[in-house]
Amino acid sequence: MTRKSPICPDRIRSIPEQFSWVDQRLVRDHHIERLTLEAAKLYLFLITVADCLGLSYYSDPSVCERLAMDAPTLSRARMHLVSSGLAAYKKPLYQLLPLDQPQSAPEISRETEGRKAFREMFSKLAGGAK
Repeated sequence: MTRKSPICPDRIRSIPEQFSWVDQRLVRDHHIERLTLEAAKLYLFLITVADCLGLSYYSDPSVCERLAMDAPTLSRARMHLVSSGLAAYKKPLYQLLPLDQPQSAPEISRETEGRKAFREMFSKLAGGAK
């Protein structure tokens, strides 16, 4: 049996105070808003299969098969989780990291800015000029 050692021993996950193992800060602190669909899919898989230290040794072919992803998509999803500070990876070991530091809200896209400007303009027109 392979002995697992954390990649980041100073960043071991613990069960959060709220009920679920999936830390609610994933949503509350806007982490999930920054993830691609593939990265979110991989993250959900990893939090499901990880041990009490947040470690998982699932191989790339196994993860690809279970998540219906090809290898390049898995690689991009993994890099996204690592760059987002949600996971560490040292082949073949994944380590899910704690959500200690809230992420700032994602930048507003041009489409969202356009909708906001349109709403403000409509509101001014409906309410009369000030």
